[in-house]
Amino acid sequence: MKRRKRFPDSVLAAVEKSMVIGVRAGMKPHRIIGIWAVVVEKRVFTRSWSMKARSWFWTFLEDPRGLLTVDSRRFNIRAVHTRSERLKKAVDRAYLQKYHTPWSRKFARGLGRGKRRETTTELLPA
Repeated sequence: MKRRKRFPDSVLAAVEKSMVIGVRAGMKPHRIIGIWAVVVEKRVFTRSWSMKARSWFWTFLEDPRGLLTVDSRRFNIRAVHTRSERLKKAVDRAYLQKYHTPWSRKFARGLGRGKRRETTTELLPA
């Protein structure tokens, strides 16, 4: 089995520290948008809140290539839709732990339910 590339520990630490990371989904010209991300098992995961037809999540399903920005650094990435229930549960916990302020807690809980939870996506270095 081919081993997946991983981000260096310094990048994982930056993602863990940052409340918002930047992402551009697909290779077509598009702006970088801010999204929430968590680190689980030394891997970067994110979920989509809006679920709109033209969202970053649906774009990644069509073209998994993209760009991640964190701490003024840019990385070419590949997005992989996560199906593992074990990982989804760990991502649920990570969102609640990282986004724990009174304002963000509502959204962190919402990301752990229903269709939003099913958008769990791993971001890998390309």
